[in-house]
Amino acid sequence: MSKKQKTNAVRKLEQQNITFDIIEYELTGDQVDGVTVADKIGYPVFVVYKTLLVTAGANKHFVCIIPVHKELDLKAVAKVVGEKKVELLPLKELQPTTGYIRGGCSPIGMKKLFPTWIDASAESLDFIFVSGGRIGLQLKLTLQDLLQLTNGRIATIIKM
Repeated sequence: MSKKQKTNAVRKLEQQNITFDIIEYELTGDQVDGVTVADKIGYPVFVVYKTLLVTAGANKHFVCIIPVHKELDLKAVAKVVGEKKVELLPLKELQPTTGYIRGGCSPIGMKKLFPTWIDASAESLDFIFVSGGRIGLQLKLTLQDLLQLTNGRIATIIKM
């Protein structure tokens, strides 16, 4: 990967001396959904995770990392973060808040380290994929390394 293509996520992993793999892929059209990404990189959907931001109001943002084929349970998230209600961060606020765009939002290397929850489904996996910080870039790493980098916590946050 050339220097100009390095994302904040990749730089952060390198600074922390964390072992990871970079998987690059081509997307045609504007399909940036995770199921399409899993297909493009040749891995099952249950090891490819998406990064979603939720908010409970001004300056109360939380990062949720869930399998790409699952849906976030907002009530479960509200409970684990200790808020009455949370909602998905409006798309127009994603880049100003995180530094990343839709389809390329990595839980690693955001402008600020937000409280982060990773769905409990990741606990049984040897590795997971998350966005590398731009469309066309996925990072393969262990759950333990992702927890360390994000100060993350585990919780069941998907709809059953």
